[in-house]
Amino acid sequence: MRRRIKSRRMNRDAVWDAMKYAGSFAAVMVIGSLLILWQGENPVAAMRYILQGAFGSIRNLGNTLRWITPCILTGIAAAVAFKSGVMNLGIEGQLYFGAYAAALFGFYVRLPRPLHVTGCLLAAGTAGMVFALLPAVMKLVFHVNEMITTLMLNYIAVLMTEYLTYVVMGISAAGDSLALSTPAIQDTARLTNLISKTNASTGIFIAVGLVAATCLVYRYTVVGYELKQVGENRSFARIGGVNVTKTFLAIFLLSGFAAGLCGSIEVQGTYGKFTASFSNNLGWDGIMIAMIAGNNPLMVLAVATLWGMLKAGSLHMERMCDVNRLTVLLIQALFVLFVTVDYKKLAGTLKRKAVAG
Repeated sequence: MRRRIKSRRMNRDAVWDAMKYAGSFAAVMVIGSLLILWQGENPVAAMRYILQGAFGSIRNLGNTLRWITPCILTGIAAAVAFKSGVMNLGIEGQLYFGAYAAALFGFYVRLPRPLHVTGCLLAAGTAGMVFALLPAVMKLVFHVNEMITTLMLNYIAVLMTEYLTYVVMGISAAGDSLALSTPAIQDTARLTNLISKTNASTGIFIAVGLVAATCLVYRYTVVGYELKQVGENRSFARIGGVNVTKTFLAIFLLSGFAAGLCGSIEVQGTYGKFTASFSNNLGWDGIMIAMIAGNNPLMVLAVATLWGMLKAGSLHMERMCDVNRLTVLLIQALFVLFVTVDYKKLAGTLKRKAVAG
């Protein structure tokens, strides 16, 4: 009987979620069409240009894969934290430290190709974990809200890696920060290119593998069960014998590791070195992707694919017509807003006010 009731409730929730996503998508499509019309262009033509930019040729497909890869990794980094009730907003900073560690390892260390590639990935993941450890310790020891510390540490990470790049390059701080970069990593540290004349690399397989590993951990391991329990109800988890402090640290470390991996793949697969201000807000993209996906790893994969397609396609759209690609960013942000609204609670509040009035 209980199973039947639970199954019905899950089915109702699934239907409600489907309606919410469909309604949100329809709303942003209408708003987006109006914005494009306001700019004097045809919305259908603009969408066609986006699809052409994403999938119109093998080269375009390669550029789309290039953007999908970091979107998956930062989305997983955010989803792992949010699913367990940890507001890690420091993914951007952890990504920067991971990228910097990979660049140094790739330049200074000399190893055979398989070991060199793996070493860069592990160095970056470790750097991301170390930087994620700071807000975790501040939360556990000093009870500082992790939203504040992770948010502020983003700026510290960007500025610190920029300063360290000055040190590595041995130049004055008066130079142009956008032109700053470390020396190029060795060829043995580069990821294998999948499509010539694009930045699509084997990093896409690492990203998809991380999604699969995350799903398996949550579904079949004790660690995954504890991670979910801490997110759903920490008091209940503590009563059930879960070491909440240890699990809280593990959540931050896992999230930081995924963010660091993203930084490494950007260096090894795209830039070939660490470049100041390279990220293009990938950390924030991951946060929005996780929110849309409801912190579900498989949904992160789907949403990140759409997100990467829009990133690649919007550049082509801007070249082909007079629609600014910032229009796509605005549509993405609105979709996040519409999806994250709790319409059930909103409807209940409005109903109570109507009755009271």
